[in-house]
Amino acid sequence: MKKLKKLAICVTLAVVASGACAKDWSTIRFGVDASYAPFESKSPDGKVVGFDIDLGNEICARLKAKCVWVENDFDGLIPALKAKKFDGVLSSMSITPQRAEQIAFSAKLYSTPTRLVEKRGSKILPTTDSLKGKSVGVEQGTIQETYAKTYWAPAGVNVVAYQNQDQVYADLLSGRLDATLQDAVQADIGFLSTPRGAGYQYAGGDISDPKTLGEGSGIGLRKEDGDLKAKLDQTIADMLKDGTFKKIEKKYFAFDIYGN
Repeated sequence: MKKLKKLAICVTLAVVASGACAKDWSTIRFGVDASYAPFESKSPDGKVVGFDIDLGNEICARLKAKCVWVENDFDGLIPALKAKKFDGVLSSMSITPQRAEQIAFSAKLYSTPTRLVEKRGSKILPTTDSLKGKSVGVEQGTIQETYAKTYWAPAGVNVVAYQNQDQVYADLLSGRLDATLQDAVQADIGFLSTPRGAGYQYAGGDISDPKTLGEGSGIGLRKEDGDLKAKLDQTIADMLKDGTFKKIEKKYFAFDIYGN
């Protein structure tokens, strides 16, 4: 009898302890760099808006949680996540092996392809043979810079890195560059669909390399928050299944951004 009482006390204490340690996800804080439309940017009234924001707000609504958006520079998002300044990174962050060494990721949210842009009539292709001796512009710190410097630079391609994408396009327009390598959505919305990009086009098709370009974008999470990852993964799956993802997608894109 004493043994049974002792066992009951131990079980009770274990339940209480686990309850005390359980994390409360009634509020979910997402870190975001609001400088990359249409995924995340600032509206005239100062609110963060965009595709990622709509996805995050829908996820929170389904989890009956309050969404809080915490702005942070992109290169500081992972350190800030690990320092617990927020609970997840929802800011067009590609899932790469290098990042996966530091943090966990939710299920994939979408894939934005990488493509080369050239002047019409150039007949350039995204291959080392076609690009050898030519200059290709990339934005510093991007997965596209990593790809170009890993595969093209050693083969004789002049890979030129710039502080921002506008500088890349400026040198393409001036003729200092033969082509540029960037996120295809960024290229379409920020350049090709604008008057200054009228004389330019994509060169070749999508470029795929999981090692450097990753396998889509997801929500960055701390590795110890497996319970939050499980909640997010299930919610993302539900949104894909019931058509909510597609509904949100159509507000921003005229193509399938989720991918295969």
